[in-house]
Amino acid sequence: MNYYIVIPSHNEEKFIALTLKSLVEQTFLPSKIVVVNDNSSDRTAEIVREFSGKHPLITLVNKTSDAIHLPGSKVIQAFQKGLETLDDDYDFIVKADADLIFPLNYFETIISHFKSDDKIGMVGGFAYIEKNGDWILENLTDKDHIRGAFKAYRKATFEQIGGLKPAMGWDTVDELLCKFYDWKVVTDETLKVKHLKPTGANYNKSARYKQGEAFYSLGYGLFITAIASLKLALRKGKPLLFLDYINGFWKAKSAKKQLLVTAEQGKFIRNYRWKKMKEKLF
Repeated sequence: MNYYIVIPSHNEEKFIALTLKSLVEQTFLPSKIVVVNDNSSDRTAEIVREFSGKHPLITLVNKTSDAIHLPGSKVIQAFQKGLETLDDDYDFIVKADADLIFPLNYFETIISHFKSDDKIGMVGGFAYIEKNGDWILENLTDKDHIRGAFKAYRKATFEQIGGLKPAMGWDTVDELLCKFYDWKVVTDETLKVKHLKPTGANYNKSARYKQGEAFYSLGYGLFITAIASLKLALRKGKPLLFLDYINGFWKAKSAKKQLLVTAEQGKFIRNYRWKKMKEKLF
C-alpha cells in the first residue's frame, strides 16, 4: 500500500529530527513526507531541509500564519497546505505531529490492518509520555479513539468524511463521521508512539474555552457536553476546567456558531454517544 504523511510544524526544532528519523527508518516507508513549516521562528525549516537533502521523499512547504497556537484551526490549515502539494495516488493519508517517535514497525502494522478489512477507515496506535524516566500512556481519551497526533485514513474514507475540519474537535468529528458512513475505526495497543511534548503545552488561555465550543460544534447538546466536560477535566487532573468548557459551550450556543455536522449527522452522533455511555454504565 502506498501512503503519504503530512506534518504541520511550528517551532519544533527540539523534536522534528527525532520524528523524521523514526519515519525514514520505518520497515515500510511512506512514498512522500511533507513537512509544513507554519511560521516557525526557530531552526525547524533548516532541520527539515537537511533531512530532505538526504531523503528525497521528504519535502518542505513554508506557510505564513498567526503565531498564536490555537488548537484545531491552525494545525489543520497547515495540514491542508501540505495536502494541496500532493497528488491523490495514495491508499491512505496520515496527519502526524512533529513531536513524535514512531516504533519502526508502526506503518507496516497500520498497513496490515487496512489490508485485513476493506471496511476499516482509520487506524492508529497510542500516545505515551515520559514521566519520571518511564514512558506511560497519555490517558486523555478512551481506548477506541485515535489521537489527533497520528491519524491514518483510508483514501475513500478521507474523501467521504470531507477531509479534516479546520476547527477544534476535528479529531473527534472525523471518527464520528467514519461511524456515520459505516467505516470501522481501529486502535492497536501494541503500537506505542512516544509523544515528546504533552498535549496542549503551547495553548494560550483562550484555548480552554475552545473545548466547550468544540463539544457544541459536534452537535452534542448540553447534557452530553456536561458529561464529556467533566470526564475530560478529571482526566486532566484539573476539575475547574469543567466550568471553562461549559462556559465555552454556552458562548458558542449564544453566538449560534456553525456546527461541524449536518442535522442528520448530529442526531446520529448524539445517539451514538448515548449508546456508549449506557454501555459503560450497565
